[in-house]
Amino acid sequence: MRIFDKEHKLVKIVCNQCGKSMEVSDGLLKADYFSAQKAWGYFSSRDTQVHRFDLCEQCYDRLILSFIIPVETETETELL
Repeated sequence: MRIFDKEHKLVKIVCNQCGKSMEVSDGLLKADYFSAQKAWGYFSSRDTQVHRFDLCEQCYDRLILSFIIPVETETETELL
């Protein structure tokens, strides 16, 4: 969940799972996080809904450990 100030400047990101705050200082986020967005379409019970959530790294790790098929990973050689 993203928290913005009155000028629409990002203030912090809160993990939707555990509630941990990831603070922003001078426009820089001081921790990394996982962000998801899904626009549900036809043939689902959530047709026309858009879901968004953010997870801290620890909650992301717990989530993917529950997967039967592991997450595919690759290494980036250059970060932007």
